[in-house]
Amino acid sequence: MTTQGYEKLGAFYLGKQVDPTTSELDEDLVLYDSKDLTTHAVIIGMTGSGKTGLGVGLIEEAALDHVPVIAIDPKGDLGNLLLAFPKLRASDFEPWVDPRSALDDGVTVEEQAKSLAKLWRGGLKEWGQTPARISKFVESADRWIYTPGSTAGIPLSVLASLEPPADETIEDEELYRELVDATAASLLTLTGLEADPLTSREHIFLAMVIDSAWRAGRGLRLPELIQSLQSPPFDRVGVLDLESFYPAKDRFSLAMRFNNLLASPRFQTWLEGDPLDVGSMLYGPNGKPNISIVSIAHLDDAERMFVVTMLLNQLVAWMRKQAGTSSLRAILYMDEVFGFMPPLGNPPSKRLLLTLMKQARAYGLGVVLATQNPVDLDYKGLSNAGTWFLGRLQTERDKARVIEGLRSAAGGAALDGVNLDDVLSSLGKRRFLLHNVHETAPVLFQTRWVMSYLAGPLTRDQIKRLSNRPEAEKKQKKAADSPETGKAPPAAVAAAAAATRPLLAPSIDQRFLPLTEPAGEDGDLVYWPRLLGAGEMGYSNARLKVDEVRPFAVGVESGNASNEIDWTEAEQFDVGTSDLQAEPVDGASFAECPAPLAKAGNYRSWKAKLKRNLREQYPLELFKSRALKLSSEPGEPERDFRIRLQEAGRTQRDEKVSKLKQKFASRATRLEERLRKAQQTVEREQQQAKGQKLDVALSFGTAVLGALLGRKTVSVTSANRVGTAVRKAGRIGKEAGDVKRARETVESVREELAVVEKKLQAEIDSLNDAYDAQLDELETVSIKPKSTGIHIDVLGVGWVPYRRDERGRLRRA
Repeated sequence: MTTQGYEKLGAFYLGKQVDPTTSELDEDLVLYDSKDLTTHAVIIGMTGSGKTGLGVGLIEEAALDHVPVIAIDPKGDLGNLLLAFPKLRASDFEPWVDPRSALDDGVTVEEQAKSLAKLWRGGLKEWGQTPARISKFVESADRWIYTPGSTAGIPLSVLASLEPPADETIEDEELYRELVDATAASLLTLTGLEADPLTSREHIFLAMVIDSAWRAGRGLRLPELIQSLQSPPFDRVGVLDLESFYPAKDRFSLAMRFNNLLASPRFQTWLEGDPLDVGSMLYGPNGKPNISIVSIAHLDDAERMFVVTMLLNQLVAWMRKQAGTSSLRAILYMDEVFGFMPPLGNPPSKRLLLTLMKQARAYGLGVVLATQNPVDLDYKGLSNAGTWFLGRLQTERDKARVIEGLRSAAGGAALDGVNLDDVLSSLGKRRFLLHNVHETAPVLFQTRWVMSYLAGPLTRDQIKRLSNRPEAEKKQKKAADSPETGKAPPAAVAAAAAATRPLLAPSIDQRFLPLTEPAGEDGDLVYWPRLLGAGEMGYSNARLKVDEVRPFAVGVESGNASNEIDWTEAEQFDVGTSDLQAEPVDGASFAECPAPLAKAGNYRSWKAKLKRNLREQYPLELFKSRALKLSSEPGEPERDFRIRLQEAGRTQRDEKVSKLKQKFASRATRLEERLRKAQQTVEREQQQAKGQKLDVALSFGTAVLGALLGRKTVSVTSANRVGTAVRKAGRIGKEAGDVKRARETVESVREELAVVEKKLQAEIDSLNDAYDAQLDELETVSIKPKSTGIHIDVLGVGWVPYRRDERGRLRRA
């Protein structure tokens, strides 16, 4: 711990140490290494212990370090993370003041807001934090509140589709079986059925339905699930035929339970909103980290279990797609784990939490579990937690359970000499005992003042106010989610169309673009002609390790008179040559084909122009980071590249910090040894000087007493004693000089050690911005396709399908 500042690279500023003997707050900061969180953490403390404040502070520090967080919020407190006010004005606090609280305090809401603003300014200043740090927190990560089953926050479409996990997950048979069982159990819980995975036929049957769909690569929407329950894609369960194991009448009853959910007006919100996509919840469209708070305070117990299980399901599946890393990639924070990982029983969430506690470390995913009910925790699972934050506990039973679990997790050695019972009994508000397996001894500390205003549990109206996205962002998101409609053909309104295809020369190739809309759409189908070119383009660059072949299909409109074609105006179609169809859809009509497209002689010149245009207009563009010396993969979006850069940067940063510490370690060790010896010398010289003073005092005393009490006024003996005392007194000056020189040596070594520490910290701090992907100015590298790598397989008339509505308007079909 050091007092030279808290903005350390990869370090979370959690608070200041407390002297365990005096209970006084000292100036040594508690800086928690972010990498240590990959071994997970648990926060335990009764109501009023400051547990939520510690969790909020931890998430704030993660955001400052660009680490994304998904926070499950059963109590409604974590929404306070959106109440961070860089200007700390009274008007910022006023909308969040509880009028009843102000009335109880005998003040107006405005006066209460002024008081809160003053309190927060003072509290932050006392802990060395500035408004600039709040601004940095706000800018470092976007913060969202998701409310599944409610439109108060951002609705979360938990049940819109049960998408299959990645192939890597399916190949891990044990993990895949856990995901299937957990999904089945959570769905049954939602319908009011609590089923045992081994003995319940409902669970076994539903798990088989889910398994059949997922292994076939299909997601299950709720209507499809209901149909599959009635007519499953299998006819045997084990050695029994389906009817013997689960008759059609009983299957219909189970299907009706899910149908009632689907038909319930209240349940419609479960099908709306953003998809349950962990990747999107962790990072925004531009790769910026998110703090995604999943608020479930408004749900009943069964609904909470369903949401948590489905979210953990998706998190495990996302985790298994990631590359391994030793750095902290993301955090899952759960503000109250009571009921989700009990010591007895196996709710569907428990198996997934145990999986995360055992496996997430390898993927850089840190799990933080908080609770005020230590008796309700499975300590076998928590034995995988490397960090324990222990706050004030209410009962002797709670303390005994925590001590038992902590000693089991710590192995006892790290806690030798610590009276846990006494420590846990004496903890005050915002004070915690921090046990970290990566440190040599536990630390008693007080949490810092959080930057977010802790207004308490947020109401639905308050969440709704916080969750209003800008209208422009809503439109942008809606446009991004909509399928590409393509360019509209000319004269799109009331265009004439014939029932038969125009007659073209046999040498002119004709292809039909496939329909992009779902089957059964209303409206007449009309094909519109374009000059179509399709084939492959090859890109190669040895330095960037690029060897890529990409399909292309482009179409451009042709006028009725001119043979000139402008390929720069061409529209790109998201199809390959093999996707183009040789015949039209039955019953379609055709627009008139322009005259230039009907002349076979035009195509040779058009082909040459197309080849030149492809080389100039369709380069392969990659993003490049000079700071990290990394380039994007072909087709990798900037968002995904920035996420990869952030993770790579954090890993490189941690490795360089580790090397720097090793570089300075030997020198610091030598200086610390010199300091230890110098301090011992000071102690020895002080003892010698003290002894010399006492000896002189005794000599003088003996001589004087002898002179006063002896028979003679001054005897030879007494004179000798006085002379000896005088000589000893002369040596006191020498001993004092030795002490002074020893103290100077101590100060000299301390100064030299401080210089080494300062130089080390300066080199570490210089890495801060160098590995921040959010600040990295990316270069765009363009690789043109090679002339010899361009192969045009199709050049002819491409018929593009449109639908005509009752008003004669056309849209892409």
